[in-house]
Order: sequence, then C-alpha cells, then structure tokens
Amino acid sequence: MNVGDSTDLAVAKVASAIGEQARSRMLFSLMDGHARTGTELAIIAGVNPSTASVHLARLKKESLVSVLVQGKHRYYSLYDLNVASALEALAVVAGTPRPTFRPSTPLRFRSARTCYDHMAGTVSVLLHDHLKKIDWIYADDRVVNNDYNLTAVGAKGLESLGVDVEETRKLRRRFAFGCLDWSERKPHIGGALGGAILKMLLRREWATRDLDSRVLSITRLGQREFRSRFDLQV
Repeated sequence: MNVGDSTDLAVAKVASAIGEQARSRMLFSLMDGHARTGTELAIIAGVNPSTASVHLARLKKESLVSVLVQGKHRYYSLYDLNVASALEALAVVAGTPRPTFRPSTPLRFRSARTCYDHMAGTVSVLLHDHLKKIDWIYADDRVVNNDYNLTAVGAKGLESLGVDVEETRKLRRRFAFGCLDWSERKPHIGGALGGAILKMLLRREWATRDLDSRVLSITRLGQREFRSRFDLQV
C-alpha cells in the first residue's frame, strides 16, 4: 500500500465515523464548545444509552472526540480544533446552522457557586477565559491531564491581588487545571490555584458565600473590580 492509499483509507474511516446520522448529531452538538455527557448525547442522537456508548467509542477511536472523567461523570468534547474546522466546513457545504447550548441550571446558581474549594459558574468561566486571553495562565504541555501553569506576568498579577503563588505551589495537590464547569460545560480554574483565587475573592469582599447553599454572590465592589481589572461584566 502506498502513501496515497493509506491516506485514502484514513480519510474513509473518519468520513464513515462522521457520516452515520446519530454520530453526526453528536459531533455537531459539540460544535458550540460545551462538553456533554453520554446520556445527553444519546438524547440528542435519538438513541438509547448503550447504543450511544458504541457510537462514542467509535468517535473516540477515530480521534474525533475526547473524554474527560470527572467524578462519576464522563464528559465528551470535540478532540481538537481540526475536528471543529472539518465539521464547520461540512456545515457550510450542507448549509445547516449549528445548534446552541441552552443550560437549564437556575440563573442564581449558574452565575457563581463553589465547586469543592474553588469557584464555578459563569463568572468563573469568564475569568478563566480572560486569564488565558491575557496570558496569565497557559496549558502546560509537559503534562497530559489538562494542567495549567502561570506565566511570569500572571504570577505577578495574582500576587498583586493577594494570592501567594509560591505557597500555593507548595500544597500537596495539583497546582491548576481546567475543571469542567457543570452548568457552563466549559472549563474554570480548579486545583490549588482555583482555591487560592476564591479565598482572595472572599477576603477582598469581591464575593460572599450563601449561608445555606453553594451559591456565591458577587458584591458591588466585586463587580467594579472585575470590570476595571479584567474588563468583565459580572
């Protein structure tokens, strides 16, 4: 078999994986960047959970989706930007709009809440995305489990807000990683750094805890600080 034949076969296998209608529905539902569980993808595809598992195994085998195990749950997302670009091109050819993710979580709980010892919710996802955008945090390519590290600028910026970066690094746990947000289905900052950031927010009274729930309320001071320091409307 020559190189051309090998490429043809590889393309045919990927095309076959995408081409089945249930799998196609699953893939296009992930185009919005939100991860979904196998149960959710089964509903989207209109198949039972056991059939969905078979389809997802095929998609994973062809490197079209990746899976993140978090507690009892398995979350599926597109494997990488190349997959998204290929699906986007197919959508253009087909002339079909992409679906949108509509979370059903109550708004107050969705906005900001605790996730173990760090912050989750819309505010946390916005902060995560912004810190990546301004190069305070970056994916650490030396590891394969979605870990993050700080740039020199990021470390200095967090230190200026009262986060003791060096002490945080000394804790016997993962320093920082992308923790998939339950309501947003996008990552927020987990690990020791996420915990340190939440402590800072509470200490500076940018956020307050509810007495009887996981809900966090962003104070007026916090809203002003998020706006002025990070250009975020929260």
